Amino acid sequence: MSDAAHGVARDQLRAFVERIERLEEEKKTIADDIKDVYGEAKSMGFDTKILKKVIALRKKDDQERMEEDLILDTYLHALGMIESPPEEA
Repeated sequence: MSDAAHGVARDQLRAFVERIERLEEEKKTIADDIKDVYGEAKSMGFDTKILKKVIALRKKDDQERMEEDLILDTYLHALGMIESPPEEA
């Protein structure tokens, strides 16, 4: 490769690295903002552990949630942690 080609590749590489570094910094800032919001919710009496579960559930579609609930109920029943639902007539 010529010196000019090396220079172009080096410049492109530097640009990619700098973009990634900027995005990583933005990501850290956003993560800190999210942490602050959870802290605010906690100070208002909300359970942040449950709030995080609600956020995760809202990311899923209805079908996916129903499927996971069914599997969870199956496992809990198998472990004797819940009773079987009554048989429908």
